[in-house]
Amino acid sequence: MKKSVAIIGGGPSGLMAAEHLAGKGHAVTVYDAMPTVGRKFLLAGKSGLNITHAEDYARFVTRFGAANDRLRPVLDLMTPTAIRSWAAGLGTETFVGSSGRIFPKAMKASPLLRAWLRRLDGMGVIILTHHRWTGFDGDALLFDTPEGSKRVAADATLLALGGASWPKLGSTAAWVPLLQASDVDITALRPANCGFDCDFSDSFDSRFSGHPVKSVKATSTAGTTQGEFVISRGGIEGSLIYAHSAALRDALDQEGHAALTLDLTPGRTAEKLSADLARQDRKASFSTRLKKAANLDKVKIALLREVRTDANQLDPEGLANLIKALPLTVNRPRPIEEAISTAGGVALEAIDERFMLKSRPGTFIAGEMLDWEAPTGGYLLTACFATGIAAARGIDQWRTAPDG
Repeated sequence: MKKSVAIIGGGPSGLMAAEHLAGKGHAVTVYDAMPTVGRKFLLAGKSGLNITHAEDYARFVTRFGAANDRLRPVLDLMTPTAIRSWAAGLGTETFVGSSGRIFPKAMKASPLLRAWLRRLDGMGVIILTHHRWTGFDGDALLFDTPEGSKRVAADATLLALGGASWPKLGSTAAWVPLLQASDVDITALRPANCGFDCDFSDSFDSRFSGHPVKSVKATSTAGTTQGEFVISRGGIEGSLIYAHSAALRDALDQEGHAALTLDLTPGRTAEKLSADLARQDRKASFSTRLKKAANLDKVKIALLREVRTDANQLDPEGLANLIKALPLTVNRPRPIEEAISTAGGVALEAIDERFMLKSRPGTFIAGEMLDWEAPTGGYLLTACFATGIAAARGIDQWRTAPDG
């Protein structure tokens, strides 16, 4: 029996659900508050759309923290291999980068999104923009539109409204109080894949803000990773920092303090550094000795001195140990509005195996609204696609359920 399905949110989860449901013969309407859909998807593609990741799948499915067990069967619905095939079906060929990340050959998100929207239109999916969801009226949905308020009745509803990062693109988290009013258990939203404030000195900020710190290893309770990051105004950001952001954020929440341990010379031992430093002319400047003995550039030297103002007084062994394990204290995450993604959201215990709210039969949840998080690298987008399909399957199955 054909059902009318209202999907609120035109991001990757909502659009993937729309494609799956339309393919099953349902009448699908996507509602979005913004003038166009897929705005955050397009932003993600500005510097190259990292659509998924090519690492071993057994490792891939462990990247979702506390949600690993719940998401594992969901990810099987839209694996990285399946995503590449889906994109190819829309005319977007992909390739595996040197880091294992998978990108469209065109690097942009816009050609893929345009082809996707053409497919959805051909399948009969209706997309209504400038429709801001404002809550429930019994079993119906309420929207603010340019023509005034609108009341919509649908056989099933999928909420795919995103988290709270980049609110100017539509993810405002305005849904939180609306669902709490329906007794939905929601874990507080927090920044994920975010930068951190370090309270650097004004002189360091003014000189090095925007400078990359290249070829370093960073260690936290999340493990050790190698890469680079950027000195931002008063803090740090970048892919290497995002890999440790959940661990740093949680340490700040639970213990009130956190630090990232940096190895400024990966591949060189402390013993070798100590020997090279000991051979330097003590009459030479501190910067000269560090450049010659450790091959440190200006930003690494400045960071070393920012963390330890007495670094130039250390003996060669102590200085070598500091270079290999520089404790960079972080004070607080950057605001959630600046984060790439968010942690928290609708508790996984609040939905059943079909991704339907236990407290509101007929209402389903997908994407970043749910309480899961993942690092950057294609994991976020993959899980958004996969949960969209899982919720769509749940809606399709619900029509045969006793309560459907």
